[in-house]
Amino acid sequence: MLPTPGFLPALALMVPREGAGAGTVMLLQIGAMVAIFYFLLIRPQQKEAKRHREMLAALKKGDEVVTSGGIIGTVVHAAEDRLTIKTADSTRLVVQRGRIAGVVGVDDKAEAGAKKG
Repeated sequence: MLPTPGFLPALALMVPREGAGAGTVMLLQIGAMVAIFYFLLIRPQQKEAKRHREMLAALKKGDEVVTSGGIIGTVVHAAEDRLTIKTADSTRLVVQRGRIAGVVGVDDKAEAGAKKG
């Protein structure tokens, strides 16, 4: 009888005997990880970006806004890609529309409307 190397019995134990193969299990695990990343990271980020684009498109004269730099002002003129905001009695700034972080008081107005209705 020929001598067999010591690792051959160990290799025989690693071979799946019945059921799904190792490749199928690995594909299912990768699919589960992709789904988790999509629902926890990608989808919420896409929803937030869509909400921000809609908010920027809805800006109009008279809205009180805050820029990404923290400057609060009132929109006095709205162009396609720029806004002129009034920050004090005679101070006006021209900012890019995309640099607007949010509209001040939107949450307060929504809550007041919900309480009335």
